[in-house]
Amino acid sequence: MITGCSSGLGRSLAEYALDRGDRVAVTARDRATVTDLAARYGDRALALSLDVTDPPSVTAAVQACEQTYGCIDVLVNNAGYGYLAAIEEGEDTAVRALYETNVHGVVTVLKAVLPGMRARRSGRIVNVSSFGGLAAFAATGYYHATKFALEGLSESLAAEVAPLGIAVTIVEPGGLRTQWAGKSMQQSPTRLDDYEQTAGKRRDSTLAVSGHQPGDPVRAAAAIATVVDADVPPLRLLLGSDALAGARARLDRTRRETDANEALTRSADAEPLAAAG
Repeated sequence: MITGCSSGLGRSLAEYALDRGDRVAVTARDRATVTDLAARYGDRALALSLDVTDPPSVTAAVQACEQTYGCIDVLVNNAGYGYLAAIEEGEDTAVRALYETNVHGVVTVLKAVLPGMRARRSGRIVNVSSFGGLAAFAATGYYHATKFALEGLSESLAAEVAPLGIAVTIVEPGGLRTQWAGKSMQQSPTRLDDYEQTAGKRRDSTLAVSGHQPGDPVRAAAAIATVVDADVPPLRLLLGSDALAGARARLDRTRRETDANEALTRSADAEPLAAAG
């Protein structure tokens, strides 16, 4: 089962899995956007309406998938979108809606699918995060916040379900040639002059790169499928050379700052307790 299959990475992954012979529940808020897949692949593609922000919709889709195919072996939580705003510019309603999709929606889907996986003591869960789940930049702070939350949630989930035969992988794509920075992107109508040289510039550059990102969603889909098939899937999978370079730079910076402040860090330790007696 894959959420968010109307376009982008979700659709590429659905097509890749179907092309290699898998049975896939292809879901989207608007079922009409995925019915072509059912027409093309026949009974191996089950087109379902699923809005991750609507729990009854999630329950109905999971039940339909389990009734049709017997079980859900692999769950890919892909549905999500971006939002551009300096932190001060963010609109409360829009930010809450972002969290409802990118974080709470994932939880809703997980809670619907996990009982079946636990009963069978097997399963693969792929939660699509972003390189933006590792490092943050101006103008996308609220998006980063949702992905940082997803990463922590996923890491805890992985520890909880590993003894039950269920593996969790966090996928962290760099820039893929999808509509993430195009028609799918949302942004605050407020632009404050004091942030034009930081958040403002990055808003413009983010939108300008749409369609020119270095990553290929079809090749990204193939990489995800490889991880799903692995005997021991990794907890994290970076996708794209830009994500790889950025992650290494972030790790190097964190190590430098950690080492530079080692003495100050250790100064917070309490004095050793006196030995008894």
